[in-house]
Amino acid sequence: MAAPMYWRRLVNSVYTPAFAGVFTRISDRFLRARDRRKRSSVLLLAPLLAEAEPPPPPPPLCLQWMAEHAPAFRVPGTHIHMLTSPSQFYQAMKSRIKTAKRRVVMASLYLGTGPLEQELVDCVEEALARSQQQGDGPALKVSILLDYMRGSRGKLNSRSMLLPLLQRYASQVRVSLYHTPDLRGLLRLLMPQRFNETIGVQHIKVYLFDDSVIISGANLSDSYFTNRQDRYVLLENCKEVADFFSSLVGAVGDVSLQLHPDDSVSMLEGRVHPYNGDRKEYSASAREHIMDVVNAARVRQQMIDHWQDDEEEQAGREEEEEEKQDTRDTWVFPLVQMKPLGIHMDEQVTQRLLTKGGPDATVFLTSGYFNLTRAYMKLVLGAGADYRILTASPEVNGFYGAKGVAGAIPAAYVHIARQFYSKVCQLGQQERVHLYEYHRPQWTFHAKGLWFYLRGQDLPCLTLIGSPNFGHRSVHRDLEAQIAIVTENQELQAQLQEEQETLYQRSTEVSSSTFERPDRYVKLWVKLVTPVIKNFF
Repeated sequence: MAAPMYWRRLVNSVYTPAFAGVFTRISDRFLRARDRRKRSSVLLLAPLLAEAEPPPPPPPLCLQWMAEHAPAFRVPGTHIHMLTSPSQFYQAMKSRIKTAKRRVVMASLYLGTGPLEQELVDCVEEALARSQQQGDGPALKVSILLDYMRGSRGKLNSRSMLLPLLQRYASQVRVSLYHTPDLRGLLRLLMPQRFNETIGVQHIKVYLFDDSVIISGANLSDSYFTNRQDRYVLLENCKEVADFFSSLVGAVGDVSLQLHPDDSVSMLEGRVHPYNGDRKEYSASAREHIMDVVNAARVRQQMIDHWQDDEEEQAGREEEEEEKQDTRDTWVFPLVQMKPLGIHMDEQVTQRLLTKGGPDATVFLTSGYFNLTRAYMKLVLGAGADYRILTASPEVNGFYGAKGVAGAIPAAYVHIARQFYSKVCQLGQQERVHLYEYHRPQWTFHAKGLWFYLRGQDLPCLTLIGSPNFGHRSVHRDLEAQIAIVTENQELQAQLQEEQETLYQRSTEVSSSTFERPDRYVKLWVKLVTPVIKNFF
């Protein structure tokens, strides 16, 4: 038993991405050996993840296929909790910031400038002050990743909200501002604020406190804490998952501009500048740095799982192992999409999931901004699964009532939805593909993700949750991250089912008559420009 424990500590302490290539080959052999010893707990996903060629591979190979694209973390389903409201999301962050002892990591598009956002910043400052006063262990570290353009908009902005933290706790606080490499040169000089964000942004939403992490599509802004509906999942005491996202946010931060106490910014020494440096060199360097984190996590987790199994077998605790497997009934796959940097894990997995949705499956898919890529739309219209697609009605669209050109964006989404619905009707697929609109007075809708049901199942066995909207921007322009949760835990499945039902209960199904209503009228100029600008929002 001593040897496995030694190797397990060795992996945790000295394993680095530099060893990924060697350890990948070694761990592949270990993984195949383990697959022969026992069966995976994701048996119910065999029809979903198995290869198309008969005969289908056993469940361990199904799991191994998804792990080709992403790290795989096995966790107890009882540690995963679906949050259902903006206020619950806000309170969960505040309470966990106040009790954090080692790390607070937050990645968002931006931080708002209102009282609720200031209260969140105050919680961070209180935690930092407490950490300094205690002085009996490592100081609390705070890392915040935002988008450069959105975080710098206006005189009072995300940067000005965070400068006091940097000025008072410079050794404990890091603020990184990602700048897309696609906004450079004359384009960067000419594009005004707000519009420059259409080129590409940091869109990942991760909120991490010690070994717990919230994955969401919500930003750090007052409406997301009060009346803007999104999705949120809390993974409590899931250290390996938290470690991964801490490293991921840290890696993106390393290739981002660093905010200094005097409000200046600079790149870390040796890093290529995103808009002054060579475009290809920046992307290649950033991709390598971020993929080192992904690959290292994949190999490290495989090796730890193997040595955990050996440790338990050598101790002769077969019954305890069986009981443990009953609790570790859920798999978490982090999916990253950063097309400007050449990373497209999420796109690959999403396409395959949509492809594997045969006639026996049902998919509930939601997006606050319904603008499917051509590839995703082709898969939805060509697959055999039943689809229930939920999108925002015009009055709950985040751009509803906006001034100027932005005020026409809800109408553009109506036009896109009408084109999609017309295509469904042309193909005679109204019985298989259904479109719904979310309604809620005085609220806006920002939820995205999907729930996957196998034939004969009343509860979902898989969900995707995070920042992607399934649109062109999510796939090609922005930095995105979500997780695939695969579970046999019935309590967690029931939570997912309740979440899905709560969202869809506030919706009405779209029909041909929907688009004939006066409030769905789309002006001619909007119809003409939508094909040109749809890839920017």
